[in-house]
Amino acid sequence: MNMTAVSISKIVKRYGKKKAVTTALHGISFEVQQGEIFGLIGPDGAGKTSLFRVLTTLLLAEEGTATVDGFDVVKDYKEIRKRVGYMPGRFSLYQDLTVKENLEFFATIFNTSIEENYDLIKDIYSQIEPFKDRRAGKLSGGMKQKLALSCALIHRPSVLFLDEPTTGVDAVSRKEFWDMLKRLKEQGITILVSTPYMDEAGMCDRVALIQAGRILSIDTPQGIVRQFGKKLLAVKAGQMLPLLQAVKEHVAVADAYPFGEYHHVVMKGDGRQELADYLTKKGFEFELKDAEPDIEDCFMGLMKEE
Repeated sequence: MNMTAVSISKIVKRYGKKKAVTTALHGISFEVQQGEIFGLIGPDGAGKTSLFRVLTTLLLAEEGTATVDGFDVVKDYKEIRKRVGYMPGRFSLYQDLTVKENLEFFATIFNTSIEENYDLIKDIYSQIEPFKDRRAGKLSGGMKQKLALSCALIHRPSVLFLDEPTTGVDAVSRKEFWDMLKRLKEQGITILVSTPYMDEAGMCDRVALIQAGRILSIDTPQGIVRQFGKKLLAVKAGQMLPLLQAVKEHVAVADAYPFGEYHHVVMKGDGRQELADYLTKKGFEFELKDAEPDIEDCFMGLMKEE
């Protein structure tokens, strides 16, 4: 039977005072099951970091309740801090300490040692161990990421919070990182990961799409895509900006937006032939084809409904 690792109920977080108040989280509620990789997917400013800071007891919410491993984030903050690993979005380790010194420091804070939990981090740490005497500030982006993850894991947390861990990291390091997360999941660790990269949603067991402090949808990645429910086309031509403007003006088009080297066109009905005839009349030489929706298309659609 699945146990609930993280429970969030009607969390509201505001910043500022009086007239200059900004609400970062508007009554957020969801649960994460033990052993899940749960993705919080959304653009910068969506509220991902605020939520993670509330859950890791670094910020107090104005309203609502939350528990991690059954412990209340306000009353039991000391217990939670022993149990969670947190990797913030910005590299926050000690730049002047070496790789090994950073790891030893974090192990000491949690009354453990590198040796005691080496089996948990060895897949990750072994890749940076040859550089253990290098200062953290001199590491590449991918190496910094591996060191930060090793430090977050050294006390064997039951829940791991990773705030945009792959931002600014090359594609190869991103793939390696997600492979590492799958291996950690196999060891029973619950992982909450936030990312602005829609393609990373498919690596998660379930995802919550978040925008402007509100949850738009929660489901498996496949479940969210199945909800799309509209005809989707991809179109390109020599002049992409005039093409986008023309497509948006067509009566059968619900939405259109740039998507890689094409524009994605969400249709109100079928209307493919009418759109093709319309673009021909407008003088475009174009390629028009059916497209399969992905998480990004769903996100765009859900944003329009808000």
